[in-house]
Amino acid sequence: MKRNDSVKLASLLVLTVIAYIPTFQWMYDRWSAKDTYYSHGFLVPFISAFVIWQKREELAKLIVKPLNSGWLLFGSGLLIHALCTFFRVSFASGFSLIVTLSGLIMITLGKEFFKKLAFPLFFLISMIPLPLALIASLSFRLKIFAAQVSKVLMNNIGIPTIREGSILRTAHAMLMVEDPCSGIRSLVALISLGALAAYFSNLSRAKKAILFLSSIPIAVGTNIIRITSLGLVSEIYGEKYAMGVFHDTMGILVFVFAFLGLMFVQKLLE
Repeated sequence: MKRNDSVKLASLLVLTVIAYIPTFQWMYDRWSAKDTYYSHGFLVPFISAFVIWQKREELAKLIVKPLNSGWLLFGSGLLIHALCTFFRVSFASGFSLIVTLSGLIMITLGKEFFKKLAFPLFFLISMIPLPLALIASLSFRLKIFAAQVSKVLMNNIGIPTIREGSILRTAHAMLMVEDPCSGIRSLVALISLGALAAYFSNLSRAKKAILFLSSIPIAVGTNIIRITSLGLVSEIYGEKYAMGVFHDTMGILVFVFAFLGLMFVQKLLE
């Protein structure tokens, strides 16, 4: 890359970062908030940077061919960002960052660089928090679904269970499936992990897509196992034991089980 190209890239990148400071602040607040579903957001930029670093030899062989058509993407992204900032629609502003960066790559480096950088660029989407209203809606549906399936499983195991909304009642215990236990946290994190697993796998595009999509039922399924386990422990040993160390341990194990499930699907596809 020539010096002029490097200066152009650095200048536009700095201007982009400055323009998006309000959006970065919003993302940071959501990542660090109590009971956040996006604590993994801190890692996403570093993962994208690592993927780019891995491609450094491939990128070094490419010829810089700037495309003026990239200005359309760059300008559109900044315009969307400006409107979203004015109307305080931070979620859409976050997505406009991907459009702006896409245009920036086209302007300074060209189409071939954009193709090589497509995955680390679009992986940044996983750090953009969804609107709180959408999170609340998804969380509600997930916890009701998890509670319903857990009720069926517990009854089949031999533990008579009834469901009242997101509450599971057995003969000697009651388990409330609250929003943090809805499984949305593991779902959001595992979708990101599924994208990485698919990208680094040696599978065909179709199988990569299957592996990526499998992260959704795996996340939902492992959370159902967690809730069912809590229900069983509550009934057999009491709510005190279920909501203590066992609850926290299962919160960690659900990610372990989900990761193993994802690796199992990958092995099957291979």
